[in-house]
Amino acid sequence: MDRLVLSLINRKQIKANDFVIEASGAVKLKDDARKTVLVALQNRKQETVKHPFLNEDVSIGLLPHVQALLLARHIRGDLAEYPPFVPR
Repeated sequence: MDRLVLSLINRKQIKANDFVIEASGAVKLKDDARKTVLVALQNRKQETVKHPFLNEDVSIGLLPHVQALLLARHIRGDLAEYPPFVPR
């Protein structure tokens, strides 16, 4: 997520004037900027990566689910070790 936000800033899709600072000190994104972030996040979640343990392409959005299934298999004793996913 951090990399996605930094990419949006570096590509100047999100700028300083896309934020509103409220009297309480809270910082909020304007509606257009929020839409830009959400669209970029959805696009990123649809990208696929090769999972090193499964040796299959998995969409980034499904990685938490896949890792939860692998953890459950390890807890049940089906897997000797939990295979963590380490992005490169």
